[in-house]
Amino acid sequence: MFGYYFWDSTYVFVLIGAIICMIASARVKTTYRRYSRVRSGTGMTGAQAAERMLHAAGIYDVTIRHVSGSLTDHYDPRNRTLNLSDDVYGSPSVAAIGVAAHECGHAIQHQQNYFPLNLRSAIVPVANIGSTLSWPLILIGLLFGGKSSSLFIQLGIIMFSFAVLFQLVTLPVEFNASSRAMNEMERLGILSNEELPMTGKVLRAAALTYVASAAAAILQLLRLVLLFGRRDD
Repeated sequence: MFGYYFWDSTYVFVLIGAIICMIASARVKTTYRRYSRVRSGTGMTGAQAAERMLHAAGIYDVTIRHVSGSLTDHYDPRNRTLNLSDDVYGSPSVAAIGVAAHECGHAIQHQQNYFPLNLRSAIVPVANIGSTLSWPLILIGLLFGGKSSSLFIQLGIIMFSFAVLFQLVTLPVEFNASSRAMNEMERLGILSNEELPMTGKVLRAAALTYVASAAAAILQLLRLVLLFGRRDD
């Protein structure tokens, strides 16, 4: 029974999703590594560029913090902290400045009540619950069978759909943050006209990882729907 549901021909959707994610991850790492060797003309570090960009936007209550790891950068709207990784915080490269500016883009979104960001924040609890409960519900349906089997599987698919919805809502949030970053870096003179295209490549490569994650989640959802349909048949 489990072989039928988890190793049948629809498993190709999972494999395709995994391959897409691996390619996107490899590309962003390669692109970042390439442009992390290019020092910016201003000599600003990622942290310094972030501070300038935040202050230019009238944001003074966001704390810039140094966090461990590689490309673990993120903006946390809950405690208003902009967290920059080892590769970004003290680096004066065009790649580091671009990543820092991208996270500043999220801080500006938060300040301006950017609707997709607010929507994503609202979805987070539901998406977390969905990703946690989806597979247990599906497994319960497969194990116990009977009339309630389809109900549990359907509930599992609905739960997983919330996680997919989160991935989709994330896309406009990330693309908009990168667009804001590019515009602000140009407006403030943080990077030159020659350096901006390099940073743009880094941010586009990073954006593709979110596209890949969304595509993988959609493919997994499609697989579940197909399997559920077969069961009903």
